[in-house]
Amino acid sequence: MSMSSNRLERFKKNVLLNWRLYVFLLPAMIYFTIFHYIPMYGVQIAFKDFYATEGIIGSPWAGFEHFQRFFDSYYFWRLIKNTVILSLYQLILFPLPIIFALMLNELKNGAFKKWSQTLTYAPHFMSVVVIVGMLVAFLDPITGMVNHVITYFGGSSISFLTSPDWFRHIFVWSGQWQTLGWGTIIYLAALAGVNPELHEAAKMDGASRIQRIIHINIPAILPTIVVLFILNIGSFMAIGFEKVLLMQNNLNAETSDIIQTFVYQTGLLEGQYSFAAAIGLFDSIINLTLLIIVNQIARKTSENSLW
Repeated sequence: MSMSSNRLERFKKNVLLNWRLYVFLLPAMIYFTIFHYIPMYGVQIAFKDFYATEGIIGSPWAGFEHFQRFFDSYYFWRLIKNTVILSLYQLILFPLPIIFALMLNELKNGAFKKWSQTLTYAPHFMSVVVIVGMLVAFLDPITGMVNHVITYFGGSSISFLTSPDWFRHIFVWSGQWQTLGWGTIIYLAALAGVNPELHEAAKMDGASRIQRIIHINIPAILPTIVVLFILNIGSFMAIGFEKVLLMQNNLNAETSDIIQTFVYQTGLLEGQYSFAAAIGLFDSIINLTLLIIVNQIARKTSENSLW
């Protein structure tokens, strides 16, 4: 009893001492409580035959029936395959913002550096609808600028947006174009904290620019890289379905049909709320499992982890 009271006293003292920090933390806590934790109450419909007239409590329990139905369906493996391939494709390109940040950090011309940053940050502020609209305009087989260039050099017009083979490349690389500059911000902030004296000492020892990047800059931002990589893994299966949905059509569905678009179709369009909730919960469990595993590996192999 005395130990618990001592802990309570220490907690009170800590709150009083750092009350400003807790005030800053309060809006985030309220947001996550209202929009993330309280809605988890509704997850139980994944284990029920939900009827809107009966409500969540009044709907009968179905156990794992909806999960079993999804696992036994003919489209299960196609959805898993497409989601995993797209996620892996994006994960392979994870180092690009790091490389770009290291390149920007080495620029000595301040004006050109600012211009480059502004140019690469700008696409981040465009909506997904605008990005897909640009893709449709540029890649149109008849009026698109890309196909005009291809045919000018003697090639044949390509229907990019209706081709299953092209869908993944267009989706991933257009996403990289949109987010590359914004993704470098946190790495540039970490590089700004590198002690200049380390570089001066390395120069005195005859280290080249590449050697200084490898032995000074990269180790300095390694904790940031590890944390962001873990967070990336935590959303491994959570591909932004809005862009996929806007780019999807019957002709490229072979590679564009992913778990998130299927949940949207079955849940919102077809009204199979319990079935869609079960699929969404299955997807979230995979993300949570991957997050825990990768975090444990990072904690055992380095001093950097989320917890």
